[in-house]
Amino acid sequence: MKGAPTAAAAGPAGLRQFLVRFPFLPALCILIVLLALNGIFEPRSLSFRSLTGIVSTYLALMMLAVAQTYVVYAGDIDLSVGAIVSLVNVAIVALLQQMGGGGLTVLAVLGIGLAVGLACGIVNGLVVAWLRLQAIVATFATSILFTGLALWIMPVAGTPAPAAVWRTYGGRILEIPFVFWAVAALALVLAILARTRLTTQLLAVGDDAVRAYQSGLPVTRIRIRGYALCGVFAALAAFCVTGDTASGDPLVGAKMTLSSVAAVVLGGCALSGGVGTVTGSVLAAVIIGLINSLVYFVGTPSEWQNLVQGLAIIVALMAGVLVTRWARS
Repeated sequence: MKGAPTAAAAGPAGLRQFLVRFPFLPALCILIVLLALNGIFEPRSLSFRSLTGIVSTYLALMMLAVAQTYVVYAGDIDLSVGAIVSLVNVAIVALLQQMGGGGLTVLAVLGIGLAVGLACGIVNGLVVAWLRLQAIVATFATSILFTGLALWIMPVAGTPAPAAVWRTYGGRILEIPFVFWAVAALALVLAILARTRLTTQLLAVGDDAVRAYQSGLPVTRIRIRGYALCGVFAALAAFCVTGDTASGDPLVGAKMTLSSVAAVVLGGCALSGGVGTVTGSVLAAVIIGLINSLVYFVGTPSEWQNLVQGLAIIVALMAGVLVTRWARS
């Protein structure tokens, strides 16, 4: 009888340790529930074609959630990621309009797009880490700057992208949709990054910046690298947006910034830094997409859809945060 309480206590304690080790599990459970609900209200939503459409539409948000995660690891935040998406989107579309849509030309322009994203990330890193401005204010200011540049490049939305871009994004390779190849490549890159020193250093800075500095880590450079990596993934998100919409739009990323923050939190990351995984952020990005689909499938009137979507995301966030807090208590 004396051992019974200990055994009972071991269960919750073991579950807590499991959740701390795998913080994306609440997001995975929510994802499974949403898949089931989507299948109940619209059985065709679980078909291969429908799932391909979901991945195609929300791959950009997955990339952007990953971008935000590497900044949040270090206890920072980037409110300019949506503006970076817009800037890279219009930059590559404008260049392709001028240079043509040939294969080598497209690759060269995409390389320029990555350089633009990297430059934006470095600017954010310098402003936040080197000049020591508040991240939330500084990146809000740079978002206005990047949006202004995007509007200067393309004042009016709707400039079409070359057919080679959207046909590749919506096409197939070896009878497998291109977007699934992109997801596989993303998973491989993230697996490699998870084993790098940079990821460990970002988490160490987010856990305790003072202790990290005292242990000899170059905290300022690490935070700048986190922002630079964020800019690169934001550029990749812009490529996905361009392939999905087949056009340039200087404001296309405006609504994506807060969605990326929501995905990071829902995926199990702590905005204070030091905790989280990119896996959870990617799963949470898909969750946001499935919530939007479910609201439509249940027949919600159009004037109520945004309200219901917002409430559903809040409920999902509350569930994930409460479980995470319980696990860390």
